[in-house]
Amino acid sequence: MRLATVRTPDGTRAVRLDGDQLVDVGADDVGALLGRPDWQQAAAAATSAGGAATYPVEVADFAPVVPSPAKVVCVGHNYTNHIKEMGRELPSYPTLFTKFADSLIGAHDDIAKPAETDALDWEVELVVVIGREVRRASQAQAASAIAGFTIMNDISVRDWQFRTVEWTQGKAWDATTPVGPYLVTPDELPGGLRPALKVSTTVDGQLMQRDDSSTLLFDPVTLVQYVSTLTRLRPGDLIATGTPAGVGHARDPKVYLAPGQTVTTAIDGLGACTNRIVEEA
Repeated sequence: MRLATVRTPDGTRAVRLDGDQLVDVGADDVGALLGRPDWQQAAAAATSAGGAATYPVEVADFAPVVPSPAKVVCVGHNYTNHIKEMGRELPSYPTLFTKFADSLIGAHDDIAKPAETDALDWEVELVVVIGREVRRASQAQAASAIAGFTIMNDISVRDWQFRTVEWTQGKAWDATTPVGPYLVTPDELPGGLRPALKVSTTVDGQLMQRDDSSTLLFDPVTLVQYVSTLTRLRPGDLIATGTPAGVGHARDPKVYLAPGQTVTTAIDGLGACTNRIVEEA
């Protein structure tokens, strides 16, 4: 099943992809849908024949797949090649930082380069979407709490990120982080809850990142277990699992995003976020 949140003249709506159309599943957004214990059945049951509204895919205006998650937890240093390119040791535990809901934008929205930086960087990430409340999860509970997966471009303001040893100020800039377009349930993906998917980033068509999510140091189920130990995870919460090698900051010379460029972060089986970099108004 593929779910999305789209913008309509009457506000955002949660939809299910059905061929070349999106079927309204009766909730304002995917986060609200996941708050229902029967979200899977409700989403699957919605049909145009049953009176549900439909929207054509080709003109859909995708909002962040979960527009207002209570938590956006991000993992750093989770692909071996990226850890090495940043000159660090393999961690014994997940490296966590956070974003805010205000940092999220839709999968095809423009990214406005903050006026305060010339060090805007890309990071393709597989994202876990939580589908049920869980705290101090066992492995089985963590697995059952995963509703599906989506894509994030963890846009990073590198000069602000490395002002201190703590990264949040370089990671949580307002309206800079594309998420979506779809939540895809694990049954549709090779590897299921531990998906084995090609991940990539291109900038103006040039390949910058390429790896496989099966090489994650800490897999999605392990991350749900770990994060749920310290905080309660709720439906719609997001866990971004980290980025592979190939970021602009690690290149010699360094390469950063500039207005006029287009960055695409893609994951096989999930789709892509394609975003134009623009000057901040």
